[in-house]
Amino acid sequence: MNRNLRRIAFPAGLVLAGIQLWPAGRTNPPTTAGLDAPPEVASVLRRACFDCHSNETRWPWYARVAPVSWWIVSDVDEGRAELNFSEWGALPAEKRERRAGQVLDEIESGAMPPKSYRRLHGDAAVSAEELTLLRRWAGSRD
Repeated sequence: MNRNLRRIAFPAGLVLAGIQLWPAGRTNPPTTAGLDAPPEVASVLRRACFDCHSNETRWPWYARVAPVSWWIVSDVDEGRAELNFSEWGALPAEKRERRAGQVLDEIESGAMPPKSYRRLHGDAAVSAEELTLLRRWAGSRD
C-alpha cells in the first residue's frame, strides 16, 4: 500500500509543481470612472463587492497557487464583466440607478457575496443596518 501511494503521490506532486509554471492572469487595471456614492455606502460595497466587481481586487496568497488561482481569476473576470464598480461613473445615470437596484436585489437575496466567498472573507457579509444604507442609496423604501 505504501509503495502504491508513492507511485501516485510523486507524479501528482510533479504535476502540481508543473502547473505552477502557468500562472493565472491576476490584473488590476486602472480605475476609469469609479463609484460615486456616500462614504458609508462605498465602504460596504468596497468590503463586500470590490474584490470581484472592481479593478481593486485584493488578491489573497492562494490566488497565486494553481489550480485554485485559475478558478479565482475566472470568478473575478466574470464578476468584472457583469458589474465593475471601477467603471461605474461611465454608465449613464439611468443605467446606474437600474444597476444599483440589481446590486441591492443580489445582496438581499443572499446571492451576493457568494457563500464560498463569505466563508473565507467573513467581513464581506452585509448587516441589516448596512442593507438599509444600500436601500437608501439604491432609491428603495426601507
